[in-house]
Amino acid sequence: MFKYVVAALGVFCVAFVAIWIAIDPSIRSCITMAERGIPPVAATREERFLGKVLYDTANCRGGEGAVTSRGTPWVDWSNYWGTGDDASRSSNYNPITFIAKHLSGTGRGVDGALLDLERQRVELIKFNLFDNGTYPDYVLGRDGRDGRTLKSWPELRLRPDHPDYARVGGPGAQVCRGDMLRFRTLQGTCNDLRNPGMGATGAVYPRNVEFESTFPIVAASQGNSIASARHAGRIDMMTPDPQVISRELFTRDQAAPDLCNAGYGLPGNDPAAQCDYQKAPFFNVLAAYWIQFMTHDWFSHLDEGRNDESRRISMGCQSKGVGEAKRPLTPAEISDLGCNPAAEEFGARFDQTAPPGTFDGGSRLNRAYKTTANTVTAWWDASQIYGYDAVSRARVKRDPEDPAKLLMRSVAARTDQGDTGGYLPVMVAECAATDTGCTPSPMNPKWRGQEATAFPENWSIGMSFYHNLFAREHNSFVAAFRNEARRHPRRDSGLRRPYAPNAPVAYRDVTDEEVFEIGRLVVAAMIAKIHTIEWTTQLLYDEPLYTAMNSNWYGLFHDFPGIDRILSRVVTDLGTSGDAEKETTWYSVFSSGAGIVGTGTLNKNGSLTDLDYNNDGVNHFGSPFNFPEEFVSVYRLHPLLPDLIELRDAQEDPNRIAAKLPIVTTFRHKATDVMHETGLENMALSMGRQRLGALGLKNQPQFLQNLSMPSRPEGPTKVVDVMALDIMRDRERGIPRFNEFRRQIGLRQMTSFSDFVDQRLAQKEGRTAAEDKTLAQQRVLAQKLREVYGQHVCDASMIISTTQLSPDGAAGGTRQSPFPDDCLGHPDGSLVDNVEDVDTVVGYLAESTRPHGFAISETQFQIFIVNASRRLFSDRFFTSSFRPEFYSTFGLDWVINNGPDKQMEQGRPNGHRQDVMPLKRVLMRNLPGLRDQLDPVINAFDPWARDRGDYYSLDWVPIKSARSDPAFDTEEPAK
Repeated sequence: MFKYVVAALGVFCVAFVAIWIAIDPSIRSCITMAERGIPPVAATREERFLGKVLYDTANCRGGEGAVTSRGTPWVDWSNYWGTGDDASRSSNYNPITFIAKHLSGTGRGVDGALLDLERQRVELIKFNLFDNGTYPDYVLGRDGRDGRTLKSWPELRLRPDHPDYARVGGPGAQVCRGDMLRFRTLQGTCNDLRNPGMGATGAVYPRNVEFESTFPIVAASQGNSIASARHAGRIDMMTPDPQVISRELFTRDQAAPDLCNAGYGLPGNDPAAQCDYQKAPFFNVLAAYWIQFMTHDWFSHLDEGRNDESRRISMGCQSKGVGEAKRPLTPAEISDLGCNPAAEEFGARFDQTAPPGTFDGGSRLNRAYKTTANTVTAWWDASQIYGYDAVSRARVKRDPEDPAKLLMRSVAARTDQGDTGGYLPVMVAECAATDTGCTPSPMNPKWRGQEATAFPENWSIGMSFYHNLFAREHNSFVAAFRNEARRHPRRDSGLRRPYAPNAPVAYRDVTDEEVFEIGRLVVAAMIAKIHTIEWTTQLLYDEPLYTAMNSNWYGLFHDFPGIDRILSRVVTDLGTSGDAEKETTWYSVFSSGAGIVGTGTLNKNGSLTDLDYNNDGVNHFGSPFNFPEEFVSVYRLHPLLPDLIELRDAQEDPNRIAAKLPIVTTFRHKATDVMHETGLENMALSMGRQRLGALGLKNQPQFLQNLSMPSRPEGPTKVVDVMALDIMRDRERGIPRFNEFRRQIGLRQMTSFSDFVDQRLAQKEGRTAAEDKTLAQQRVLAQKLREVYGQHVCDASMIISTTQLSPDGAAGGTRQSPFPDDCLGHPDGSLVDNVEDVDTVVGYLAESTRPHGFAISETQFQIFIVNASRRLFSDRFFTSSFRPEFYSTFGLDWVINNGPDKQMEQGRPNGHRQDVMPLKRVLMRNLPGLRDQLDPVINAFDPWARDRGDYYSLDWVPIKSARSDPAFDTEEPAK
């Protein structure tokens, strides 16, 4: 009887599959893909995935649309079903059941995109960690251990001149003990207890690319034949000319230049001013300033706002063309470009400039040709608010009436408007005898009159906004903690102290200093959470990245506690296995299910003794954590800023643009003046409603190309082209040029400037007029790149990279090697574009082919994939120490719930049941006058009055209450 049942079931299954294939022909491809099994992780760098899949995989996950895009240089997952707006979902989409959801075309597309992204992350972790101090151990291993499983490094010991040298063990084994392990330290030491110097102020930046690929000009001069062949003498520090690149490729075109006035607007902030810019419909100006607020915490090359003042470098505006076509600019050309041939800047600061050594038989460099140091902490520790060394901490003012709080002062103009939350005090160099309570601030003279905060460089209205907002949030938390202590004075706070690790600490016994430090932990964690699940999911506005970023924080199985606990245990065990593949590849894979935040907490017993405490939840993947130099480069996001902020009044008429504020008039102390005049609530409304600029060529703020710096000392010019400076800094710090940069990070190379034209748009039938205009603009930009960077007659005998194999099916050329040659697939001796010479910042801004809803380019995103995860993986305050013993129970719940209680959004935004997002909660808590404006907002970084639609719509349409808003009257470009 049993065999008949089995036979019947077999017939049923065959019939079911046959019907399924008839309904959905792509299923046959799915079966073929499944038969091949899970593709292996590349064994060598040149065999990497590159984001390109086989025919059956593309057809299974995205049908014909995904198949036809496989021949482009761009990743394939962005063409799968469900990875765009509602039109991208497959016709058989059925979200009713869990199984049907994932077996449908849309489910296969989204799941396939997540698998591709995880595969990229695994390979980036395997092939793109290059620490400038410990790399030989990573490659060769140490003491019988594989280099990828190493967890401590002698190079990360504190030096004898460090004030905590003796406390961590001095010349012996260094381990952080006692109070050093409780909270975030000022200089970022002791985040890793056995590597006290990791991520600390002054640590040397690592790289995400091979050392041999850095500083291509230096590499060629020192005998690197590959680097020499790649650029063939066409480039140097001033070629192509940085100011020419800025003016030809970055300048925003203006329909009415007089109304823009080079970004300075009209007198009196007249709303008739108009500075044209390409707008991103799904991202607002709050988001533009958010990332500057973040980078101030993560990295800086400056020493108290200063570069290397011992040397000066030219900023160009001197030549045009490359190679034999290079010639000086004529006076007429200089006038037409509007550049400045006398412009100079102070040089970049370097840590090491001597030639690097080699190892492994001389085949590898042990560090980059030059190195630079991070002058702030690398941890996500809100150091821009709380400080990163003794000097910066002296600028942080504490409230004398409650030392757990930050000092906030009332501002008469705001108090009159009912704004009683207070504003940060301003910095002064010295105090007058009559100034009671005044404390001088150590500062660069140019910062005088700005708000007193740890990181005051590049101060503008956006920095003033976020520093004041999170100072209020810190104080809101402290006030709520105090209230909890009053309500439950004898209750165990959850906090533990190293000298009595098993003794409960009652709320009434928590000291002012402990409350302050808990507040810092909570604010830093809230900021990290906002960035991970709110800012990034709007920056990368599609379903795969919403799921990926939430899984980074919560885990894919957050709604299934039993599975979540099992996976958390598995991840911790993998991280301590001693097996390189388990500790890297499989750890990364399983952490997607478990989530990173809180990893390792299941193994803790509540004790803070030196013997019982360890870093089981932390994983550095064999390479010490710091932000790499390439991460700094891809965060050059100046096009996000408009030239003018559209000011609105929250109390009068939010739909009326009352004035247009030139951003250039809000730098340094002027930002403080404007904030006090306008107020946090009106500024939040204004930046929350306005769209930011799209990241692309011909879209840089005009004011940044002519930025006045009147406070500068004699020497460098007092008008700066920031775009030209971006290019120069990347060249100084040895960022590889764009094409090799892509190869290094596991993306396919370009073969001509025409590759920057979006082929999906070019091949689309029935394009709209707006789409035709967009396509024409892309082709013009490709030709402009050709004019600026030039062309040359190629030589197929010259190998230009050994990082990546040439793509299959490359046309033409004499293939003498499996690696790319100078012809990049074109016939030997033909005239080819100098695509190898394109500066990385120019290349990634030129990328018009992007996944749906991506504000950044594919190249920028690839660097993000590895570093966004590592800054959580490596930080014990988000992993092993994300627990009450450090945060207190009240503090941990605050982070988990986005505030003192849990609140859920109504409905299912983009198909998800979700908490009210953390920044929305912070805004509503600290700017109560905006509650009505924020109530319909789902993500605080989406323009507040935009109707988001049902599924990742990019349409620029208003919600009902904003139909009279003039911002919605403009014609929209093709997406």
